[in-house]
Amino acid sequence: KNYKLQITKETVAHYIDLLEKSFVIFRLSGFSRNLRKEITKMDKIFFWDNGVRNAIINNFFSHEERNDMGALWENFVVSERMKKNRYEKNGYESFFWRLHSGAEIDYIEQQEGGKLLGVEVKSRTKKVSAPQSFKENYPNSEFQVIYPENSVEFLV
Repeated sequence: KNYKLQITKETVAHYIDLLEKSFVIFRLSGFSRNLRKEITKMDKIFFWDNGVRNAIINNFFSHEERNDMGALWENFVVSERMKKNRYEKNGYESFFWRLHSGAEIDYIEQQEGGKLLGVEVKSRTKKVSAPQSFKENYPNSEFQVIYPENSVEFLV
């Protein structure tokens, strides 16, 4: 039980399920090709609409005044990419990737033929490379960083 809220895990899971079925949120599962180091048990939850997210946390401040721009931008990019893929009916599967050591990639897309695209989402422009363990385990994958200035092609 969560004693702060005094509700069970099952109740929380039920509410999350209802929110997912009503298209308020969606889940990304952890990606793994059966490597022991990869985490797949916990899903990441995203909102289909950042306005709903902002209303729930009661934060309508401008970008300059927010302390959650990284999470807000990641939610936007992932949700818009999911919408694009559904619209195009391309059959791509979406995940995130994380190791027990803490290495993470925000968004993984399994494309035609099993090809992997790893995407790191950053709210500010900075040079980022794929985690070494991802490059070693998935050498034929692609990796890119999406930030506001280069996001249009990825999302439209």
